[in-house]
Amino acid sequence: MTVLVVTGTGTGVGKTVVTAALAVRAAESGSVVVVKPVQTGVGPGSDEDADADVVHALTGCSVQEFTALEDPLAPDTAARLRDVRIPPVREYADRIRVLDEFHDTVVVEGAGGLLVRLDTDGGTLLDLAAELDAEVVVVATAGLGTLNHTELTVAALRARGIEPAGIVIGAWPDHPGLAENTNLADLPRVTGVPLLGRIPDGAGALDRDTFRSQAPGWLTPTAG
Repeated sequence: MTVLVVTGTGTGVGKTVVTAALAVRAAESGSVVVVKPVQTGVGPGSDEDADADVVHALTGCSVQEFTALEDPLAPDTAARLRDVRIPPVREYADRIRVLDEFHDTVVVEGAGGLLVRLDTDGGTLLDLAAELDAEVVVVATAGLGTLNHTELTVAALRARGIEPAGIVIGAWPDHPGLAENTNLADLPRVTGVPLLGRIPDGAGALDRDTFRSQAPGWLTPTAG
């Protein structure tokens, strides 16, 4: 059984579509469930689809969302703003362990970056990954700034004794420039972490059949 945690170097880097692609790849060899421990920004009037719904629409895989919060903020901030209780990270870990007993792969999508607090006790996605002894995939951007952000994320993982499984570029442009092309070699060079693939920009707008047929080709055979 495998628990795979997907984190990003920040917000809006393409974690959800990478999560979907990893789920499709994992489904080639067994049963898969995708978990979103905490989703924010899904209150009344929101025109954004929840990440779990996006993954299900793209893949058809089973999905679970544990906690939903109204405001588009970090989970602990959103919970404090509304004075609502949300579960601590250890409760999320317990629920994921149960799912792991019944599936070959559990893919867990984080919220924001690695150190964003998922609960009001200070628990982060890094804590969750460590608690689960999970494999971790880092989603990075393609352009300028990505080397610094990715190195910081990898350093935080290694400080907790977690060696990242790999890096995926969350949105690869149709017409990459000099920075994007050099980053293909520089990301694995400066981090020591393999590049597992790159997701074409706009892949999240594909229909399910097209996404499922193309997603495995965006990732190396070892991804997922």
